[in-house]
Amino acid sequence: MKQPRQVSIFLLVLWLLAAPLGVAASESTEQLLKKAEQLMVSYRDSEALAMYEEVLQAVPDNYTALCKASFLRCRMGERITDEGTRIAFYSKAKEYAARAYSLKPADADANYVMALSLGAMAMVSGPKQRLTGINQMKSFLDAALASNSKHADSWHLLARWNYKMANLNFAESVAAKMMFGGVCDEASNQKAIEALQTAIKYNPNNIQYYFDLAMIYKDLKQNDAFTGTLEQALALEVTTRDELELSRRCRIMLQQYQK
Repeated sequence: MKQPRQVSIFLLVLWLLAAPLGVAASESTEQLLKKAEQLMVSYRDSEALAMYEEVLQAVPDNYTALCKASFLRCRMGERITDEGTRIAFYSKAKEYAARAYSLKPADADANYVMALSLGAMAMVSGPKQRLTGINQMKSFLDAALASNSKHADSWHLLARWNYKMANLNFAESVAAKMMFGGVCDEASNQKAIEALQTAIKYNPNNIQYYFDLAMIYKDLKQNDAFTGTLEQALALEVTTRDELELSRRCRIMLQQYQK
């Protein structure tokens, strides 16, 4: 009769010993995620990515780390000049996005990084693959905004989608209509402007939104809106290297226009 009791006590001791280890591991993951987020918002992208990928090594299905790592690989890929390295970054970004999407297919962040990684891969692909990727972005952006109508980054990417599809060259336009029907007819420069204005409404401190909006106004020769948007961009407080570069470009464009 004593043996079962001894076994039960032994199992209880094992459980008590194991419990703190589980808590500690969870706390460690949460600490890494918080540190990675702080690094990411400070544009210390390489360090942030390394930390998110460290989380994924321990917890492969961590949803937050998958979304953030996908986003960072897309953002970092834009700065990479070597084509092979850039493709590798975008390919991994798409893999992370797909894993996040499989976990939460209705969530805004998963749909956003799916759209973002598809767009990134499209830019380093051949003409047919590029059009296919750009076309596929739209359904994910629609799903992201259906989940969270205040998702500023999704509005920004939707603006880019509209602008790209509304300004395809003749060959691209013909190919897109043959491949996807009337999807091109949904896009317009005005929709791109409205999407960027909405992005700014929900995140008024992102200078990239103002820069992109100013460039559309410039292309459309809406000069008052162009200069007004540049002035708004220059009024923002910027600190990171990327923000400072965009601010510098805005200042140069405004000075050139005012000459």
